[in-house]
Amino acid sequence: MSDSSSRPLRIISVSDAFMRPEYYRAADKVSDRFEFGEILSFGPPDKASMRHVAYIIERGGPEALPAPEELYEIAPGYDAIMVHLCPVTRRLIESWQGLKLIMVNRGGTENIDLEAASERGIPVISNPSHNANGVAELTVGLILSQTRNISLADKIMKSGGWCESYPNAGREFELRGLCAGIIGFGSIGRRVGRYLKALGMNLCFTDPAVPSFDPDALSLGCEKADLDELMKRSDIVTLHARSDDLIVSRREFELMKPSAYFINTARPHLVDYAALYEFLAEKKIAGAALDVHQAEPTDPSDPLLKLDNVTLTNHRGGATVNSYSDSPSDMIRTAEEMMF
Repeated sequence: MSDSSSRPLRIISVSDAFMRPEYYRAADKVSDRFEFGEILSFGPPDKASMRHVAYIIERGGPEALPAPEELYEIAPGYDAIMVHLCPVTRRLIESWQGLKLIMVNRGGTENIDLEAASERGIPVISNPSHNANGVAELTVGLILSQTRNISLADKIMKSGGWCESYPNAGREFELRGLCAGIIGFGSIGRRVGRYLKALGMNLCFTDPAVPSFDPDALSLGCEKADLDELMKRSDIVTLHARSDDLIVSRREFELMKPSAYFINTARPHLVDYAALYEFLAEKKIAGAALDVHQAEPTDPSDPLLKLDNVTLTNHRGGATVNSYSDSPSDMIRTAEEMMF
């Protein structure tokens, strides 16, 4: 950087209901090469409404919703920008002559006009691992809850009942020795693999971007398989892919064992939920656990809410303090390594 030796890079940041201003202020202490300035705000103040904002941006891109108008007025006085969900549009990038770096406190970059940034040679840094541990922990919790009927037993006992025969009666096996199939072997999938390996499970994965000789896969004894083979072999199928396409359709569910469980803590559009409902209702698979849903908040008429062989959580995967509070500081460390 031409002026990096004389002064720190000044950052304008944009907070939201998830990414609080104090998280940026804490990151200001990480490196003397960066200096945080004004903190603007984007979106509604409550997390439930902000989830809807995220849904719109993830499908519509940086032009789907407007950025704060004051960002266009103030940003040109800075060297870099750090956001979470706030759009960074072509208009902003093209009008900001001194822009040197864009930082995004999330794994996806749907809110950034990557083409405009690339045309100007401006690096974009995202943080795909910011919620990886939180999602991985929840995934393991959902697996245990569903396979061992934890949430269902709790519900029954609190209503005054005592149940000795659950929907998966005769299929309540320990995880040890079973096979977990991981669809998507990125930051989250790898962590899930490590946790399930510690519980004694055998592992396989499918991911077109990851080779069979990947070091993490080799260290875990996690064998690469195509999707069909994974669906057939696995006792637990857990989804951690990032894609715009449908991955698990009726055809894939038909390949699963009747004793197998399906877990989705990734994205709802990756799965044919109508087919999943049918397979659960007809007991063609043992059960499922879902953290992401076609409508959030869920529609009270959603038929999945009526089933006793599915565990549901309301998009809690990344809902830890750490996944948001630590991200700006992590981003600064990454930027420092990359740029200096």
